[in-house]
Amino acid sequence: VEEIAQHNILWASVRAMHKALNQLSLKPDLILVDGKYFSPWNEVPYRCIPDGDATQACISAASILAKVERDLFMDDLHQAFPSYGWDRNKGYATDEHKKAILKHGLTIYHRKQFVSKLIMPNLFE
Repeated sequence: VEEIAQHNILWASVRAMHKALNQLSLKPDLILVDGKYFSPWNEVPYRCIPDGDATQACISAASILAKVERDLFMDDLHQAFPSYGWDRNKGYATDEHKKAILKHGLTIYHRKQFVSKLIMPNLFE
């Protein structure tokens, strides 16, 4: 959350990709990125492919794995903060989730800038 607030969602995503790449035991020959933006990593060639999850099987598989991991994380958050319905909304700004934020406030997992634009535009000014 802090990294996204500091750098923006795009560059926080690129930084997360770099962190994941740093954990690989083998150096890849090519990096395929689902989207338009990346920054070089360890001189490995890369290709940015907008909507790559629709055309590249490996990106599609990675997308599925990422969504499953996200859903598991949201289920864990629901256990810690059941008032927000994260087991059902998976972090999306549903009406139920917005109402819960207004009633219970924000947790450390909410992105203040995002929430403020959606439901409380004057809260953080």
